[in-house]
Amino acid sequence: MDKCVMCRRCETMCNKFMTAGALSGVNRGFQAVVSPAFEQNLGDSSCVNCGQCVQVCPVGALTLVDNISDVLKAIADPTKKVVVQTAPAVRVALGEEFGMKPGEIVTGKMAAALRRLGFDQVYDTDWSADLTIMEEGTELLGRLKKALAGEPVKLPMFTSCCPAWVTFYEKNFPDLLEYPSTAKSPQGMFGAVAKNYLAPKLGVKREDLIVVSIMPCLAKKSERAREELAVNGDPDVNFTLSTRELAHMIRQCNLDLNDMPEEDFDSPLGQSTGAAVIFGATGGVMEAALRTAYEVHTGKTLPKVEFHETRGFDGVKEATIDVDGFPLKIAVVYSLANARKMMEQVRQGNPNGYHFIEVMACPGGCIGGAGQPYHHGNSEIIRKRMEAIYREDEGKPIRKSHENPEVLAIYKEYYGEPCGHLSHEQLHTHYFDKSDKLEATK
Repeated sequence: MDKCVMCRRCETMCNKFMTAGALSGVNRGFQAVVSPAFEQNLGDSSCVNCGQCVQVCPVGALTLVDNISDVLKAIADPTKKVVVQTAPAVRVALGEEFGMKPGEIVTGKMAAALRRLGFDQVYDTDWSADLTIMEEGTELLGRLKKALAGEPVKLPMFTSCCPAWVTFYEKNFPDLLEYPSTAKSPQGMFGAVAKNYLAPKLGVKREDLIVVSIMPCLAKKSERAREELAVNGDPDVNFTLSTRELAHMIRQCNLDLNDMPEEDFDSPLGQSTGAAVIFGATGGVMEAALRTAYEVHTGKTLPKVEFHETRGFDGVKEATIDVDGFPLKIAVVYSLANARKMMEQVRQGNPNGYHFIEVMACPGGCIGGAGQPYHHGNSEIIRKRMEAIYREDEGKPIRKSHENPEVLAIYKEYYGEPCGHLSHEQLHTHYFDKSDKLEATK
């Protein structure tokens, strides 16, 4: 609190943009502070861990939990094998920390830097984003099939990739826990695959494989700590670093991203499609799912892979997609204030008839995540990052998740089929009623 200047930007972000209601002015005069109600710990409040309060704090009074030292200790431990995964939005923002222009794509340089930091294997969360689409898309088609057959089913289905959004509906809409997809996020799926499939291939025990994720999001730190995303106390993802933490780590090791060569990710969890990289922008998960769901359902090739209806900076986007004669009603929202309105509609019986809704908490999606380089509300920076995401998609030789050969190979060798018994056990999750946090606040 000795840093706080009581500008209350964090309070505005928390209450108006996220509607989490975790922060407010407490006490008066010289005793006034910004705090959760009754000066609770954030973990005991209605906080959803989105971290946007950190992103807007101008003086560093609010900061992330730094895990760089944990990761460096793991890398230095000869008994551990340390692998890293890096999210789609990181590659279009990391360069800003090294003097590059917003939106410059540094995928290859980033992979090279991660190897020089000492990681044993460098993988791509984009790979598990493709895997997520296989699971989530199959789940959506299954729900729609039941609905068309007149069977009871929960629609609309909500995406489940954003951990701040997951915590938000667990605390605010526990009566609607069956509506979101049960598919884990790409971070979660990668961790599960790494610990259950990759570890034996690398000849190490599950607990001796340390999985590190590089994320644009601070909520990913709390997601990786969820008890259900672990086996016998061993988490699927051991540590999560933000984009800013990765930049700090690179500089601490006397490296400069500008000097790095272009290198590829390792296999078999490194090949990805254009559908995966657009996960980093609002509407990207929806578009990726549509590319696969359309072709899997119809057996026909899309005349064009782009779904521009899902793109852009509108906080709420709605469209009806013609899927071989079936009118699929979709919506894409970012900010939890908009998500709250959507959930209230579902509570009222889904009057707009939506089938599928994507939700992301942060401005513009993951590209505006709280772990990204500070943008201080500059929408042009977010726009440049989004443009870069779609350039990366356009440059990919494969742009549909169901055509990723490494994903198809793991189904053939290990999982069998999307939403099968083993994949449901390892790649899907469940949610909890956490409304008691709100009751404690009241």
